[in-house]
Amino acid sequence: MRLIQFENTAGERQVGLVDGAQVLVLKGTRSTRELALAAIRGKHSLQEEVALRGTEPGPEYAQLLQQRQVLPPLDHEDPAHCLISGTGLTHLGSAATRDKMHQQKIDDAAALTDTARIFQWGIEGGRPAPGTAGVQPEWFYKGDGSIVVRPGQALQRPDFAEDAGEEPELAGLYVIGDDGQPYRLGFAIGNEFSDHVMERRNYLYLAHSKLRSCAFGPELRVGELPRHLDGISRIRRGDQVIWEKAFLSGEDNMCHSLDNLEYHHFKYAQFLRPGDVHVHFFGTATLSFADQIKPAEGDVFEISLPDFGAPLCNGIAGTPSAISPGEVKTL
Repeated sequence: MRLIQFENTAGERQVGLVDGAQVLVLKGTRSTRELALAAIRGKHSLQEEVALRGTEPGPEYAQLLQQRQVLPPLDHEDPAHCLISGTGLTHLGSAATRDKMHQQKIDDAAALTDTARIFQWGIEGGRPAPGTAGVQPEWFYKGDGSIVVRPGQALQRPDFAEDAGEEPELAGLYVIGDDGQPYRLGFAIGNEFSDHVMERRNYLYLAHSKLRSCAFGPELRVGELPRHLDGISRIRRGDQVIWEKAFLSGEDNMCHSLDNLEYHHFKYAQFLRPGDVHVHFFGTATLSFADQIKPAEGDVFEISLPDFGAPLCNGIAGTPSAISPGEVKTL
């Protein structure tokens, strides 16, 4: 089952079930968060909640995408209650990609050594026995719900940024129940947009490099994740494809299990506030930056996974800094 959130012609929010070329509209439903909380309170699955509510014929899916009426497939009415985070060095080959990013800093042995070490820890201990904790992955904070752009919209490159690079990833989508229990609704295609030039200067700048906008969707894939996923990441510049590469995901292509990654995120009590939404990026081993590609304003990223329906497409647009040096005021 694949769900979307969208705005109808009256500007009202609705939830839809993707059914071929047409969207079936869920009756009496304004958000997937509302849908998920109702399923949790009713002690049944998301699929069962959809069946209980029923659907009616809706608009053409392609038209919604073209007119940019499709919203991220999960959000919170208060963006401060949506946490965006992620893990790195989780996929086979990701350490090699990270080392390649740092190849111009070969004198910085600590960066390369730490990358290789944490990746090896994942290989050795990232798939623990059920019910036990494995080695923890690299983790980063990306922002709150205000940094998310909808499918089709441009990702924002602040004027202080040194790079505007895509990261084709899977994103896990979660809601915290009234009892503080995290519930996974499913997965979506994600573009964990980052500043790789800044990160390459020093691996301790990783935290800065991740504080950028991002996108995920357009669809929420409900249910278990296939163990092997084969996708394509492209960059279009006008009528030309300037870069294209296959990427792999799913647990068969990862050195950490999803259970282990989820545990090491939700083990922190501050991430278990009832009603909150979490979007967690699971990492990648494929970056155009590693191939010396420099995306520019006007380019379009296209990330596709056949199991997830429509591709995720986003452009790049510059945006001024929110504050200039010296503008912090004293009270």
